[in-house]
Parts: sequence; structure tokens; C-alpha cells
Amino acid sequence: MMKNIAVIGAGTMGNGIAHVFAQNNYNVHLIDVSQEALDCGLSTIVKNLDRLLDKGTITAEIKTQTLANITTFTSIAEGVKNVDLVVEAATENVDLKLKIFKQIDEEAPENAILASNTSSISITKIASVTKRPEKVIGMHFMNPVPIMKLVEIIRGYNTSDEVTKTIMKLSQNLQKTPVEVNDYPGFVANRILMPMLNEAIETLYNGVAGVYEIDTVMKLGMAHPMGPLQLADFIGLDVCLSILEVMYNGFKNPKYAPCPLLVNMVQAGKLGIKSGEGFYDYSESKKAEKIAKQFQ
Repeated sequence: MMKNIAVIGAGTMGNGIAHVFAQNNYNVHLIDVSQEALDCGLSTIVKNLDRLLDKGTITAEIKTQTLANITTFTSIAEGVKNVDLVVEAATENVDLKLKIFKQIDEEAPENAILASNTSSISITKIASVTKRPEKVIGMHFMNPVPIMKLVEIIRGYNTSDEVTKTIMKLSQNLQKTPVEVNDYPGFVANRILMPMLNEAIETLYNGVAGVYEIDTVMKLGMAHPMGPLQLADFIGLDVCLSILEVMYNGFKNPKYAPCPLLVNMVQAGKLGIKSGEGFYDYSESKKAEKIAKQFQ
């Protein structure tokens, strides 16, 4: 029975994954390269727990126990000792992921399952740098992890039936809904989502309509909770570009080619919420303007 989980990466996805495992009574080793990154990740977990506490979703005791279930490490070698599962949630960069998987394959127990939270990179390729490709699998959580129910479970070419069943069951134990998919660029979620976001950017690029108009059509006409351009900002335009490039290179199909506007915005450093500006302006001055308007 799985009990000890290592999560590599304390960023948005990593701290969310650590939170969910810890809240469901797993012992979690949260690993990142710096203590500062770990402290930031833990701060986010505390804020998210407080939000759930205020809503009455959890009790104060659950919050306390969740935090007690998390131990932080700045060393992968130390963090993956004696764990049953390693979940990698580092930046969506293939070279970085291959480097991490080589290391965790060497350092983690022989029976440990190695999972990646990648949203587009081939699980088969990741598994190829390990000596246990049958134990490598994709666990693509959705953001925000504590709230979203879906986990895409991606089978690499060599992933065993036993490992797949184990991770499907584990995901259910986290109160999530796992969906098994095969290993092709973008899997299911991003193979469908990213072309839609890219098409919305193309629509803006071609001057068909403005940002507000495009998002309003999709929200009110298609009942989407968030417009595609706002969603792209939320995901990160650099992440969107990276996923589209993986799909374009994987399929060699021009329909996945990133819109030139998206490429230019990323090169200009306009990455969405994370940089303070994307298709919308998230700067402090704009926030102040919105607050001021509420009192006019």
C-alpha cells in the first residue's frame, strides 16, 4: 500500500499536488532546489487550506494534520529515499524532465513508481532514460489541483497494466476522477484545449474582434466559465506556446502551429498573470483602478 510520496517542484502544480496528497493522509516529501521556493510553496498551501477552512470544507484539525504530513527537502536524493511514488512537477521543459528522471531513477527505491505531471511531453520519451520504463506513468493534474477533479493518467509505451491500475486507484483515493489515455502529443486535454486557445489568439490576430469580445462570446455563447484569452493568461502564454510546439513537432501538422501573436507576446515577456500582463493587464495600478471604480 502506498503511503510515502515525493513531489518534485513546489510551484503552482507541485504545491497543489503535495497539498492534495497530504490532505488525504499521505506522507509527502516536497522537493525543490531552494528553501525560498519551498517556503513560497508552503505559504500557498496554507492560504489554500485557509480558504477551504473559511468555506467549511475542512476543519482546523485537517489543516493542522495536512501541514504536519509535509516535509521539505532541497535534495532530490534525500527526498526520494524510501518513497513509494515520485511525482515530478517541474517546469514543462523536456531536457529538465529527462535530467530529473535520470536522477530519481538512480536514487528512488527499485519498486517506486515514477510519475510526471507533464501536460504534453511524451511519457515514453521520459521513461526511456530510466531503467524501469514499465514503472513510469503520467499523472496530469489540472490547475488548481485542490479543486479540479480530473487527473489524466497517461500510459507510456512500456507502462505496465499493474502500474496503471495502481495509479488509477490512487487517484480515486485522492477524491479525483482518473481518465486513462494513451501517449500522444498533448494527450487528450491539451490536444483539444490548446488548438481552441490558439484559434482564439488567431481570431484576435486577424482583427475579427477584440479581447473582451472574443472572451464574452465564449463565456455567454458557449457557457465557458472563463474566456479562452483569459484562460491562456491564467495558464501562462509561455506554457501554451511550449505545449503547442510539442504538438506541432510531434504531429508535423500545421493546424498546431502557434499563432505569430502568441510567439511575439512570449518573446516580449508578456506571459499572462505570472508576468502581470498578457491579453489582460494584471498590474497593481490596474487593480487599484478596479477597486476605485467600485466606490464611484
